[in-house]
Amino acid sequence: MGNNFQFIDIIFFAMVAAFLVLRLRGVLGRRDGHEKQFRNPFKPQNEEQSPEHPEDDHPDDNVVPLAGRDDPDLDDAREEDNPPEPPDDDDPLAQGLFKIRSADPSFDAEEFISGARIAFEVIVGAYAAGDATALKPLLSAEVYANFSQAIRGREQAGEILEDTLVGITSAEIVEAYIDGQTLSVTAKFVSEQINATRDENGDVIGGDPNAVIDVTDFWTFARDADSKNPNWDLVATSSLE
Repeated sequence: MGNNFQFIDIIFFAMVAAFLVLRLRGVLGRRDGHEKQFRNPFKPQNEEQSPEHPEDDHPDDNVVPLAGRDDPDLDDAREEDNPPEPPDDDDPLAQGLFKIRSADPSFDAEEFISGARIAFEVIVGAYAAGDATALKPLLSAEVYANFSQAIRGREQAGEILEDTLVGITSAEIVEAYIDGQTLSVTAKFVSEQINATRDENGDVIGGDPNAVIDVTDFWTFARDADSKNPNWDLVATSSLE
C-alpha cells in the first residue's frame, strides 16, 4: 500500500513539473535563432562578432552585415510581408526615405542614425588623434585622402589638434536620395565640442581649450545598392560656422 502511494506521489509531482514547464514556455517564449539583433552598419567587424557563430567571422571584412542582408530569401520574404508604404505627403525627406527603403528593404532609419552617431564619435576622435587606420574603414576614398592629408599636414607642422567631443546634442536624417545605384543619406549632428590647436611649443594658435562650443555638422553617407557590402561610407562633410 505504501509503495502504491509513493508511486502516485511521483506521478503527481511529474505532472506538476510538466505543467510548470509548459507555463514557462508560454510566458517566456522560445528562442529559435531568428530573433532580430541590432547590427551597427558603420562598425568594423572585429569589434562586433557573433559569439554563437565564430566560424562565420571574416577578419578581412570591415563591417558586420546588417541583419538579414546575407540571406536573399529572408529579404524577399520580408519585402513581401512588410512592403514599404509610399508617404501621403510631398515631403522630400519622406519621399527620399521611401525610395531608399524600396531599394533596400533592410534599411531602418532609427538603426541607421544610431550607427551614424557612433561613427561620428569614432571619426571625430580618430581625426583629432591622427589615427588614419581607424578612419579608413569608415570613409570613402576621397574623404579618406582629404583627412589623411590634413593629418600629415599637422604632423609636418608639429601642430596638435585638441578636439574633444563633449556630447552629441541631436542627430537626425535631413536628406535621403538615390543617384543611379548609389543610396545617399545625410545626417545633421549638433554637438558640443572643445576645439583648440597648439603649435610645436604647446602654445594655442587656434580655438580655445577652455570653451565649449556648439558645432553643427552635415555628414553624407552612401553605399552601392547592388553591392553585397552593407557598409555605409562617409562621402561628404560640411559644417555651419
